[in-house]
Amino acid sequence: MTLRRLILSIAAAAAFALPAYAVTVDAPAGQLAGKTEGTLQVFKGIPYALPPVGPLRWKPPAPMPRWAGVKDAGAYGPACPQLKGPPGGLYTEELPAMSEDCLSLNIWAPKDAHNAPVLVWIHGGALSGGASSEAIYDGAKMAAHGIVVVTINYRLGVLGWLAHPELSKESPDGISGNYGLLDQIEALRWVKANIAAFGGDAANVTIAGESAGGLSVMYLMASPPARGLFAKAIAQSAYMVSTPDLKEHKYGQVSAEESGKQLADKLDAKSIADLRAMDATTLTTKATYAGFFPFGAVDGHVLPDQLVTVFDKGEQAPVPILAGFNSGEIRSLLVLAPPAPSFPDDYKKAIEERYGSLSGAFLKLYPSATMRESILAASRDGLYGWTAERLVRKQAAVLHQPAYLYLFDHAVPDAEAKNLHGFHGSELPFMFGTLDRTAPNWPKAPDTPVENNLSAAMVDYWTSFARTGHPEAAGAPQWQTFAPTGAYMDFTDAPHLSTNLMPMMYELHEAVVCRRRAEGNTPWNWNIGLASPPLPPKAPGCQ
Repeated sequence: MTLRRLILSIAAAAAFALPAYAVTVDAPAGQLAGKTEGTLQVFKGIPYALPPVGPLRWKPPAPMPRWAGVKDAGAYGPACPQLKGPPGGLYTEELPAMSEDCLSLNIWAPKDAHNAPVLVWIHGGALSGGASSEAIYDGAKMAAHGIVVVTINYRLGVLGWLAHPELSKESPDGISGNYGLLDQIEALRWVKANIAAFGGDAANVTIAGESAGGLSVMYLMASPPARGLFAKAIAQSAYMVSTPDLKEHKYGQVSAEESGKQLADKLDAKSIADLRAMDATTLTTKATYAGFFPFGAVDGHVLPDQLVTVFDKGEQAPVPILAGFNSGEIRSLLVLAPPAPSFPDDYKKAIEERYGSLSGAFLKLYPSATMRESILAASRDGLYGWTAERLVRKQAAVLHQPAYLYLFDHAVPDAEAKNLHGFHGSELPFMFGTLDRTAPNWPKAPDTPVENNLSAAMVDYWTSFARTGHPEAAGAPQWQTFAPTGAYMDFTDAPHLSTNLMPMMYELHEAVVCRRRAEGNTPWNWNIGLASPPLPPKAPGCQ
């Protein structure tokens, strides 16, 4: 065989080796072979950073150099290490194989896309679980509306959020922790550099996420290294709770470095080298059972300050925002609701002892006559409702940005029967258009005009916001900005525009957080209602 024939044979074999489904894209990162699905091109499992393994564990993500040849992008990449969900759990879903080498993203793009808006989705899961491959996050329906959808993985649990003095010494900035957030930033950098090859507009990127994904959206809005990587933000069921300082004991929380030291002691690890030597799955499991709970750390660089302070000062990203929460958030998160006392009078007395001069306002919103529902509502509002309204208030009043508020107050019949009306995450299959792609134990939506029309409207609203910063839906109400009238969209069986969501809810919880911030020794998170310590006295500037 001549050399020329050999070269042609090798080339032919290489071409033949490409998957039969392949549609190829040559991006700056390298060539990719994806799938054609109707009018879309879909690419999955694209690595956006070097594997964070071995000596790269607990290091900022390293950019992935351009690869040689054509990379198969036909299947999702591994999920990041995490504990499996409980059997029968509402959110439990079978994930692909787990691996510490998990920093990948997925893209759905219209075939004819050119300078199309881009939506980057950050999954939830308490920063300790979840994956971009979950069926509920399939981007096909949204992409069919003319946008490019990207879903990302990021490091979870101890692998993504551990801080430790040894790790800080390794850093040129003297910091550690926040590795999962740095992964998200690196994914956004990858999108900025590569998304044009898929028809996306790098100057029109919307970051979006729910629960811990919504928390991540706020982290990104507050993080200086993320500035300029996105133009709009969507925060669903986000929670603006206090977060540990990297080095100091503040707001009743030990420092993130101290938490890391305590974890190492519990795991009998004498050094970071010992921890790096541990198997990723074993480490994740042991850290979880040892009580490690992942959070961002205020380090002065990646997270410059508490989220409430950043947003008060107007130092967050000056972008339009869409934010909201669900009416029954806590119905599927009962671990966040303190147990009810035996009698309503005991509830009333406990609230008066804890809330002092604010107890009257608290009991007016969350009365003892409906004690059990009041407990659920108070926890919902103190975490999610207050956060959503605070986001739109601050973006509108401080930065003069368009800000849109919603309440998701809908339930499919199966959820209603299980007392899960408007449960945490229940808006997801509606806004993604994945009513038929939910987890096995998720309440099933019937194939009816009510469910399908509500989903169609929400897909329209979300994708139009990604396109223009103004949510619109065919045949549905015009969504007005929160300012100046307090407008919000109420998603029941259909979208309804309303005003003045839950009067005095925001003011009460803002006053609680204000007092705790002023006193300086109490966190603000799920210590709400019956779980609240006695409130500090009224401070200057606080109610």
